[in-house]
Amino acid sequence: MIKLQVTDQTGRIDKVIAEIEPSISRSRAKKLSDEGSVSVNEAVVKPKYKVSAGDKITIVNEEPQEIDLIPEKMDLDIVYEDSDVIVVNKPSGMVVHPSAGHENHTLVNGLLAHSPLSTINGEFRPGIVHRIDKDTSGLLMVAKNDQAHAELSAQLKEQKNLRKYVALVYGTIKEDQGVINAPIGRSKSDRKKQAIVDDGRPAITHFSVIKRFEKYTLIECRLETGRTHQIRVHLKYIGHPLLGDPLYGPKKVVGDHGQFLHAQELGFEHPKTGELMIFSAPLPDFFEKQLKKLAATEIPM
Repeated sequence: MIKLQVTDQTGRIDKVIAEIEPSISRSRAKKLSDEGSVSVNEAVVKPKYKVSAGDKITIVNEEPQEIDLIPEKMDLDIVYEDSDVIVVNKPSGMVVHPSAGHENHTLVNGLLAHSPLSTINGEFRPGIVHRIDKDTSGLLMVAKNDQAHAELSAQLKEQKNLRKYVALVYGTIKEDQGVINAPIGRSKSDRKKQAIVDDGRPAITHFSVIKRFEKYTLIECRLETGRTHQIRVHLKYIGHPLLGDPLYGPKKVVGDHGQFLHAQELGFEHPKTGELMIFSAPLPDFFEKQLKKLAATEIPM
């Protein structure tokens, strides 16, 4: 038997189970729900059931796959730390937390060797309040205790946080700024992808142009919501996919670092003092080198 607690997760029960318990895939969670092995607040539910904050999930006839969560000493780029929170600059190529296929060498493994972390988000995601993709670099806030975690999660849910990204995209964007408002959900043709779907969850991305080049544009993106792959999906949707994106960009990928997307600025109210805290992280070297290559083709603003 497995017992799980819903915190800030939303959506269908099969999706949420896969998010909270990395040893269970979404397809497995759906099968268990279809079989009547999943209950929420002691009532059996089907896969389409949508969870609410505080829901208690019980899964019978199932044991979690063993994933040894081992602290690993790493040279982490910690931007800020106190007794409640850590702000870390994650490099491109690092997975945030363990899951099937990525049992170790994750950011969580490194953080566990550095400090105690909150337990509110499950066994395999201690301290993790929000995530960025493996090949996205930049800032993450991490909770060191459950009280801090609950407060930071509430800020995310209420859209009080500041999250700004720098992105290099294909094509020249004509508008100086804009808003992409398009719902995102699982792609019906490729389960590995997210897509713009009518019945998806609301998703809003604000963007503004920083520099234009002959074939590319450097932009700043600000998240109003935080859906899986949101920036990547939204930029593809408007015809300007991220450079280097192996999932949503052209088949011929530029570079070997994944998408040129960097979480450059992060702001939140300190969970204990209420102080507004804003942090920034410079672009990684590979991103800067690419911009230098394009400098000769820059179009004056």
